[in-house]
Amino acid sequence: MGGMNGETLMRRILDHGSRADPYPLYAELRGTPVCRQEDGSYAVSTYHEVLALLHDPRLTSTNAEQEAADGGKLPPSILGMDPPEHDRVRSLLMRQFGPPHTPSLVKDMRGDLETTVNKLIDAFPEGGEADLVDAFAYPFPVTVICRLLGVPPEDEPRFRGWADKLVASIDPRPGEDPAVRLRQGAETRQELALYLNDLVEKGAGGSGDGMLFRLAGDHDAEGGPLSRLELLVASVLLLIAGHETTVNLITNGALTLLRRPEQWERLRREPEIAPRLIEELLRFEPPVQMIPRRGALADIEIGDVTIPAGSTVALVLASGNRDPKRFADPDTFDPDRPDIEHLGFGSGIHVCFGAPLARLEAQVALTELVRRLDGPRLLQDPPPYRSSAVLRGPRHLPVGFDRVLV
Repeated sequence: MGGMNGETLMRRILDHGSRADPYPLYAELRGTPVCRQEDGSYAVSTYHEVLALLHDPRLTSTNAEQEAADGGKLPPSILGMDPPEHDRVRSLLMRQFGPPHTPSLVKDMRGDLETTVNKLIDAFPEGGEADLVDAFAYPFPVTVICRLLGVPPEDEPRFRGWADKLVASIDPRPGEDPAVRLRQGAETRQELALYLNDLVEKGAGGSGDGMLFRLAGDHDAEGGPLSRLELLVASVLLLIAGHETTVNLITNGALTLLRRPEQWERLRREPEIAPRLIEELLRFEPPVQMIPRRGALADIEIGDVTIPAGSTVALVLASGNRDPKRFADPDTFDPDRPDIEHLGFGSGIHVCFGAPLARLEAQVALTELVRRLDGPRLLQDPPPYRSSAVLRGPRHLPVGFDRVLV
């Protein structure tokens, strides 16, 4: 069952001192694929077991603590819903985000994405240094998500402030009261929801452009349209999920390539490998390392362990992605591997619906970065990391370079 060793391991994984390289700890954790923790919860860390649970309807996604912090003012997002409600809301969102209703939405954004990325690179100091988080990976997705939702460009700075506060609310900090953090997150979500509500009101006459207005006006869908509250909660989720994870994906990608100059050069020479390279990156350094809280609605037998009904279950995606029973040579970054079926976007009914956009953003960002930065080098390795063990990524990534190419 993995006694004290497994319990201590999970504590060490969550400790900020392990953030730069949690992978040796994950390897130890896989020694007990389904490991009971001292608080009675279970950590599941091997690929096939995590995948099975992601598809198991006996695991619920509802989160009572967060709902209590929200004080009933906002309903849960689709991340905290189970079927059938989850399926109704998600299908209404998907109509505006991809196939079959808007099949070319993401593909048609490529030109815009390239322009946005290149403007950010143009602003790097000539022959100097840049923080790839603050100057590049952070501003890029927030600009994209604002355009997608239909937020006016002059309001983008306010959105950045909200995004910062929301991330702080899911990033536990040592010595703080978690109830205060959850409440601050709830207040920020409500503030953002009010702003978005005003935006929808202003665009209600059909003058608004963007996903927010299309969702508000979608009266043709079965089970639709979304209630105003559902629409606002979904938009808040899009901002956080669509922004934070993409920042980490791009930053982790730049760090992985800077540590492997031959891969940096290869992407520069062969930009067509970008899609495969991003898939391997999602396996090797996934932006979401674990799904910390799912609940068992019934006894679940997994491996040789029974997880009792009522238990909390953590699914450690990043560990499953490095499981040698699933991937040959899992600790090697290899875009040519034949079977990159990673858990980077989760799986099952909650699989990331922003995945096509995140993939394209990361492909464009890294392809343009390697094309234009001449003589790049890491100025700090490992860089400083954010506090979150769930949304893991560098807080800053200082890089030196000889010049910015046109």
